[in-house]
Amino acid sequence: MKTLLIISLFCTLLACSQSNKNPNPEFKKYAGFQSEYIGPRNVEIMLPPNYDPNKKYDVLYMHDGQNVFDPFTAFYNNEWGVDEAVADLMKTGEIRPVIVVAVWNTEIRFQEYMPNKPVETIQELRKNGGLMNDLLSDEYLKFLVYELKPFVDENFSTINKPENTFIMGSSMGGLISCYALCEYPEVFGGAGCVSTHWPALDGVFLPYVKNNLPDPSNHKFYFDYGTATLDSLYEPYQIQVDQMMRENNYEEDVNWMTRKFEGAKHNEIDWRERVHIPLKFLLKP
Repeated sequence: MKTLLIISLFCTLLACSQSNKNPNPEFKKYAGFQSEYIGPRNVEIMLPPNYDPNKKYDVLYMHDGQNVFDPFTAFYNNEWGVDEAVADLMKTGEIRPVIVVAVWNTEIRFQEYMPNKPVETIQELRKNGGLMNDLLSDEYLKFLVYELKPFVDENFSTINKPENTFIMGSSMGGLISCYALCEYPEVFGGAGCVSTHWPALDGVFLPYVKNNLPDPSNHKFYFDYGTATLDSLYEPYQIQVDQMMRENNYEEDVNWMTRKFEGAKHNEIDWRERVHIPLKFLLKP
């Protein structure tokens, strides 16, 4: 009788512990997150399934945050489905547990995502009327590094090391992700650059990349592109970038990956189809 009582009690406790587990991601939303560097914007933070404040987690920062999780806020109601992808990959053990921070864009997206450097070339373009407004990407990165990241690290259970901190985006978001890793290699350990818009301002950013790639021994880059719509312009530029990676001692499929997707278009539907690839590359267990 006593043995049966102990077994019954154990089963009850086990059932309670399992019921307390959350198999779905949890979302924290911060409307109009303030900054001293740039204008306010919404920020959404996804805590992974079964988030435990007593454990430590990697962190992935993503641009164009309204397109990351929610079809109701996404462009044409097409979102990346990062929450579903993370949950599935964590369940199969293909990625490390990760907190995803989705930073919404604003109406001045180009100014915030177009890299400020190389400074001399950008200034020349402005002088000749090629730029209507000042670029704000340096200020945007200061917001991420000096304001948003400290907030995330203070309020959530994160691993505050570059090898556990990543940044990712598509199109201009891919461009600013590459820039972030080059400018702040002591903060970010890897960048996911999806359908990177290298042709911006006639490819002015490429020489900067060649001269400012971080140490390949502890940094990772993921690049990809499709062959349809806007992505059809990207291959010649990406070939140049791939050569830069080799010249800077990056090893393909080890600390650098480039993927070409035949027929893929420049939109969230196609990025959703392959988002698991950069997630698995950057967050490999």
